Amino acid sequence: MTQVTIYSSDYCPYCMRAKQLLSSKGVAFEEIKVDGKPQVRADMAQKAGRTSVPQIWIGTTHVGGCDDLYALERAGKLDALLNA
Repeated sequence: MTQVTIYSSDYCPYCMRAKQLLSSKGVAFEEIKVDGKPQVRADMAQKAGRTSVPQIWIGTTHVGGCDDLYALERAGKLDALLNA
């Protein structure tokens, strides 16, 4: 299975939803928390072009945030990306 990385914050409901979807599919992911870490958040923002969390990568593909992850799932494209 492809490496999944998610930048998140402890009290972010969108982060929780994204992690819940990934976990329900049995996907292990690397979680990088940005709480109280301005440099980590700045690195994420530079890579993603966005400052909000979550920011999710599947392999080298930047998926985006929670809504983007769920859109891939609804379109039936998430499993193919995870198993690429």
